Amino acid sequence: SASLPGCHDKAVLLYEYVGKRIVDLQHTEVPDAYRGRGIAKHLAKAALDFVVEEDLKAHLTCWYIQKYVKENPLPQYLERLQS
Repeated sequence: SASLPGCHDKAVLLYEYVGKRIVDLQHTEVPDAYRGRGIAKHLAKAALDFVVEEDLKAHLTCWYIQKYVKENPLPQYLERLQS
């Protein structure tokens, strides 16, 4: 999660390990007051970079992260996706 200045709400990315090396990226959420600033994009990138760095497989339940991968189809992301 990321704390936002002057705000008690947090931007969050929910995930769960669903196998030994498989993480399900489930949901991103950004407080209304901070939407449209690219915060969810930063969460998506950080999550996918973590998957790459830790050599995990990712299942994308989150529609936003699915959209992010379509817009940023980097080989290191694509080769770690699990349907």
